[in-house]
Amino acid sequence: MRTQRPETSPACHAAAEAAAGPTVDPSGALPSWNLADLYPGPDSAEVNAEADAAEAEARAFAATYGGKVASLSAASLAEAIAQFEAIEERLGKLGSYAQLLFAADSTDAAIGRFYQGISERCTAIGVHLLFFTLELNRIEDAPMAVLAADPALAKWQPWLRDLRVFRPHQLSDEVEKLLAEKDVAGRAAWSRLFDETMAGLRVTVRGEELPVASALNKLSDPDRALRQAAGQAIGETFQKNIRLFSLITNTLAKDKEIVDTWRRYPRPGSYRNRSNMVEDEVVDALVGAVQADYGRIAHRYYRLKAGWLGLEKLQHWDRNAPLPEDVDRAIPWEEARRRVLDAYGAFSPVMAEIGGRFFARGWIDAGPNPGKAGGAFSHPVVPSAHPYILMNYHGRTRDVMTLAHELGHGVHQVLAAEQGYLLSGTPLTLAETASVFGEMLTFRALLDAETDPARRRVMLAAKVEDMINTVIRQIAFYSFETRLHDERRKGELLPQRIGEIWRGVQTESLGPIFEFSPEYDVFWAYVPHFVHSPFYVYAYAFGDCLVNALYGVFRDGHPGFAAKYLDLLRAGGTRRHRELLAPFGLDASDPGFWKRGLDVISGFIDELERTA
Repeated sequence: MRTQRPETSPACHAAAEAAAGPTVDPSGALPSWNLADLYPGPDSAEVNAEADAAEAEARAFAATYGGKVASLSAASLAEAIAQFEAIEERLGKLGSYAQLLFAADSTDAAIGRFYQGISERCTAIGVHLLFFTLELNRIEDAPMAVLAADPALAKWQPWLRDLRVFRPHQLSDEVEKLLAEKDVAGRAAWSRLFDETMAGLRVTVRGEELPVASALNKLSDPDRALRQAAGQAIGETFQKNIRLFSLITNTLAKDKEIVDTWRRYPRPGSYRNRSNMVEDEVVDALVGAVQADYGRIAHRYYRLKAGWLGLEKLQHWDRNAPLPEDVDRAIPWEEARRRVLDAYGAFSPVMAEIGGRFFARGWIDAGPNPGKAGGAFSHPVVPSAHPYILMNYHGRTRDVMTLAHELGHGVHQVLAAEQGYLLSGTPLTLAETASVFGEMLTFRALLDAETDPARRRVMLAAKVEDMINTVIRQIAFYSFETRLHDERRKGELLPQRIGEIWRGVQTESLGPIFEFSPEYDVFWAYVPHFVHSPFYVYAYAFGDCLVNALYGVFRDGHPGFAAKYLDLLRAGGTRRHRELLAPFGLDASDPGFWKRGLDVISGFIDELERTA
């Protein structure tokens, strides 16, 4: 059982589909990241030297500590954990480098080969380390409590605490080793197949061949006929490949069922909840609260939008349509940088300074290039290096929000890095805190500076749509996954049945104002979270509602808020959400907590109704 680290995927930003607008000239060169800070190149001697060093250290570590972990003193165990962390960081750096290269161009066969090679090498080296966490978790609770109370292990207590969460689900050493070694030929291989297939697809829209991300981008175009053409073309392209996407989905769901059954997880989402350090019941409360508000939020908003667009019914290609008075101009990259950093700086000079490093030092890749992963993410890499941000910048206001979102992740990752490799990782439920908060800071700064009522309405509507995409839509995604995985346990699902499940959750969440044309039944295929990180998606809703409550405390003038907030980010994975929120007077276990976050979205819609 390998150490848990924050997961990244090619579409970390929850509103990636909505964040794009019509492709426009952003008036200036867009930055590409400088991966030489990690290694000179994939064929460099440094890459092989790093892997060789990691393998030698892993073998020596196993020879020194294998079969002896239970007999170590607290001081010796602390030394062993420090050595383990150093080797894991070497492997993390190698894996991150390969993943970043692949995300920038997954159509390059040489990069794909390098990515697979590094994945296999890191997995093989990691097998030598596997015994360590297994032996730690075989220590009974009473002697472990004595060890953990020793001052020598004070630094590592949070890591040991989180590791023990998986103790009831740990298997024999032989089975754990088999699962670790098979991953590169199992789940990881299917994930790579999905990425390469999606990156290689081309969608023909009005005679123009487009990558999937660029075609999805057309769904936000002011021209309804173009949106319709794009929506239908995307559906046709996915339909031609639906048997492959269905096979990937069915295989991964079955693979997960097998592993979950062996590990005795009660239901498909339980592993994710354990890794997020939340109970199944807490997630149920969040999901139930959001589903109960589908009508108050999503159904109500889209009825308003249909009226603004002059339509009796909305089609799926109308969901992200701009409002008629939305004349969103192209925003140059330099202006986007200034807007975000100004908003960050008004809250905290520390955040602005750290954010500025990403622009000044080549830590961002922003151009929408062929073969590049869609959406956006901020990859933490390792504490001894620095994070990298990938996004596809088209020059729209929503792209500025995406930049603010991912830069929030980046600032969080930089601040948490001081905790070290094993302790800097944040559960997904808290990983979205800084990103959504940074987005809110930027949005509020822009809204407060806007005096034109029509323009304010457009901005409010755009924010509501982003929040619906982050909360309502992600919970609908979670419901889709839950139903799909539950039903897969009874047998393989035909593509048509997967489409029926998808249509059902979309109808429930978006409301009766929508009538979905048949091609929308295959749109589940493009969501990478379903492949890379099952049941990840509810973390967006968790983070958005949490930030709404947190931002309300800030707006109410809570004393010392900025300093407390930076301490929250610096904590990384050392503290749970109850400890992190206590200084702000918030408690996520309070049933009213989720409603407080949802009320913020509803309040924005109230304001839109008044202006309407």
